[in-house]
Amino acid sequence: MKRILKQSLWLWAFIALQTLSAQTLTLHTAISKTLAHHPDVKTFMLRIQQAEQGYNAAYADYLPQVDLSATYAPTQTFALPVNGQFHTVDEEAWNAGVTVHQKVWDFAKTSSLVAASKIDEDISKLSLEEVKALLAYKVKSLYELLVVQKEAIAVRQKDLEAKKAFYAQSKALVKQGLKTQADASRFLSSVYVAEDTLAIAKASFEKAKMSLSLYTGMTLPDSTTLQAGSIKKHFTSAKSAEREVLAHNYRMQLDRRTVDKNRLLHHASEAAHFGSVDIVASHTRFDTLNSYNSDYVGVSYNLPLYHGGRLTAQEQQAKIGYQIAREQSASTALALTEEFRSLVIDIRRYDKSIRAKKAQLTSARKTRKVLEARYKEGLATYIELLDSTTLVLNAKLGLLEAYYSKSLAIDRIDYLKGKI
Repeated sequence: MKRILKQSLWLWAFIALQTLSAQTLTLHTAISKTLAHHPDVKTFMLRIQQAEQGYNAAYADYLPQVDLSATYAPTQTFALPVNGQFHTVDEEAWNAGVTVHQKVWDFAKTSSLVAASKIDEDISKLSLEEVKALLAYKVKSLYELLVVQKEAIAVRQKDLEAKKAFYAQSKALVKQGLKTQADASRFLSSVYVAEDTLAIAKASFEKAKMSLSLYTGMTLPDSTTLQAGSIKKHFTSAKSAEREVLAHNYRMQLDRRTVDKNRLLHHASEAAHFGSVDIVASHTRFDTLNSYNSDYVGVSYNLPLYHGGRLTAQEQQAKIGYQIAREQSASTALALTEEFRSLVIDIRRYDKSIRAKKAQLTSARKTRKVLEARYKEGLATYIELLDSTTLVLNAKLGLLEAYYSKSLAIDRIDYLKGKI
């Protein structure tokens, strides 16, 4: 009894050790790690901070502007009237003062620029979300490629084992005089081909694992397990999905905010023609031939009359920028609609391919089973048997490829919707 208990404890300890050593990487974890690790995310987070400082700089025009000035001259010439004539005197002179400017009204130029800088901040935040959605899409593609390649390795491994079994069987039949050496040579050749294709599948798996490891910043051991069901996805209504794409796509939102920004910049360039009204106050201390204070408080209005056509050119430039932004938004909507509808067509085609591959796989398995029995009885050739085995292999791999392609198309639609 004690011996049985001891063996049970060792068995449970071994199972627990195997469970701990096998790391399960979920798709959600892979995406989360990438968004926390990837430098593109950090770059756009810094751009948000940069845009915030741009808003602070634009908003500063609302606040009083204080300037301090000072002048010192070791020698300054002064003209003095003496008995009806002017005489000059060279004296040391200095002055120091402070001036305060407060903008009162500039025909909404400053408010337009401040609002435009605020939109810049929104654009930076949307750009960050766009980058996150794009990275999530790339991680999904890599993760699902890993799943497919892992399944493909298993399929090709079984195919290799089957062909090795056929080769061993053929050698036994050759010894019995039931088959020729050509049969055995043909099966041996098929073994070499299967080994080569298996090596290619393993290399593709390792490359995909390396890429995913770089994205996530994680080391992925060979014992890592994946969610095999991640490539089997279903697609919902196309009409509601298309409306969601046009409403929530980050590129569309970026274009709409860019249109708003350029409209405000155009308004600001128009307002620049009308100048501004400012309150000005200054206090200056002079120490020349005489020492005295000079104070000034007043309202000033500056109207630009002629600057070589610069203001008009800037206004036209802003107007054209506004028009370009609107056309770009319309172009983006057309491109998104075209891409979305193409993806829907592809998904429907993949659904038909999946049904066809399933039927083909069922039929191929039945055919191979019959041919294996016929070959043993000498009623089928080795070529027919190998062809049936290849047909099963192609059906399995074709089914995997169809699932993978459909999953990629659905992931792309999720990306177009702005989903992570």
